[in-house]
Amino acid sequence: MKTLYIVRHAKSSWKQPELSDFKRPLNKRGKNDAPFMGKLLSDRGVNPDLVISSPAKRASTTAKIIASKINFPEEKIVLDENIYDATGRRLLEIISKTEESYNSVMLFGHNPGLTVLNNNLSNHFIDNIPTCGVVALEFKTSWDEIRLNSAGFVFFEYPKKYK
Repeated sequence: MKTLYIVRHAKSSWKQPELSDFKRPLNKRGKNDAPFMGKLLSDRGVNPDLVISSPAKRASTTAKIIASKINFPEEKIVLDENIYDATGRRLLEIISKTEESYNSVMLFGHNPGLTVLNNNLSNHFIDNIPTCGVVALEFKTSWDEIRLNSAGFVFFEYPKKYK
């Protein structure tokens, strides 16, 4: 059994319009939501074997904050530039190349690609994965055999569900 955690970055700041999209940091809400979601995931016993993140500042910062709450070593987070601005199809290609020794993977990235990925893999339609939202999916296949509509839905969590 393989488990994929799809995580959208926390809310980012627009206070510095001169910054490129890639360099936008988290805003105050994002800095509060990320540790909240990390604790929620920790309480659920989420313990991924691999964490992969877009290197964009808002995504990698979210990954580091959540990793600290689930006891995943920050230095083991893999930054993959292909995740930034990736389509759902591209994200599936990235996942399908995961080593089989990893049974659970946490993927940090951006919309609309993450929402499309969920909707392509799962029969649990989500209109929009909100910032700092987490979707968990399970597969009865190897990573390279994942296909459309092949996932079992496990959960969908997001900060506003609790606040």
